[in-house]
Amino acid sequence: MRRQRKSFARPTKKWDKHRIEEEARLLRDYGLKNKRELWKAKGIIKKFRARARKLFGEETGKEELFDRLRKLGIFRKEATLDDVLGLTVEAILERRLQTLVYRKGLAQTPRQARQLIAHRHITVGGRIVDVPGYIVTVKEEGSIEYSPRSPVSDKDHPIHKAPEPPKEPSKEEPGEAGKEPEKKKPEAKEDKKEEPKKQEGEEVKGEESGQG
Repeated sequence: MRRQRKSFARPTKKWDKHRIEEEARLLRDYGLKNKRELWKAKGIIKKFRARARKLFGEETGKEELFDRLRKLGIFRKEATLDDVLGLTVEAILERRLQTLVYRKGLAQTPRQARQLIAHRHITVGGRIVDVPGYIVTVKEEGSIEYSPRSPVSDKDHPIHKAPEPPKEPSKEEPGEAGKEPEKKKPEAKEDKKEEPKKQEGEEVKGEESGQG
């Protein structure tokens, strides 16, 4: 069985804060599954740079390198070896099928684009491609579309509807926020009618009349 070569190299400095933060940003912006996908893109850039360094002392081979980069859409115009050495990993990430599906509006987020590709809803040049990291050439870029057999190609599919904007919190009138609800006052009980008090003179007369 033929052993498959690694298509990426791990960073030498494991705890470089700046690198870790930058990798986290790229994973978030491009919807990558893990850092291996990012390291693969860096490996491709590294090969192009190594090729450019060798060509500094040679007269032939430069146009082949430039043609290759133009076919991949990394360079749209004339370029130099210095431009190749200045390439960043974003140049490869922008040419991934996952990114282009999102850029063309076929998905609402990069992660949704990845899901569509993995579930075989996307075709390139009429054939289904289920690899999110597939590097798309300039010639293939215009042929990215939904698969005719996919339910996503139906215009009534929910994916074609714009996402609803988040609801704004209800605005309370000034002075109302933080107030406790008013408690109902207990109804006043009816005052019992008190009998009029007898005067002291009347009580004495009653006692004397009883004795007689």
